[in-house]
Amino acid sequence: MTYEASPATNPIHLSYRPVGWLCSVAAGVVAGVLFKQVWRRITPDDHEKPPSALKRDYPLAEILVAATLQGAIAGGVKAMVDRGGARAFERLTGEWPGDLNMTFPTGERLHSLWVMSRAGRR
Repeated sequence: MTYEASPATNPIHLSYRPVGWLCSVAAGVVAGVLFKQVWRRITPDDHEKPPSALKRDYPLAEILVAATLQGAIAGGVKAMVDRGGARAFERLTGEWPGDLNMTFPTGERLHSLWVMSRAGRR
């Protein structure tokens, strides 16, 4: 029986997790600030704050527009920040964090090295 390394247990993928977490936090902060700035510029002076779904003062259409815009901004910012984090990780390690079967400069594949290290622990 062979052991296959999944992206969740791969040592290089595990070392990327803290980078991914930091990227997610940074993306959330940036997206929140960006959404508030965009909302402030596109709405009249009486509604500077984004509408909340639980406030009666706002019509449903305005709430849906705000939620859609917020989701689009958050998704775009997250994709850009995640991609930047992955590129930085690749520059530091020489490997893309999303690849499972990576080849080392020696020509050995990470998968086979991982299987051998797991077999020694049994």
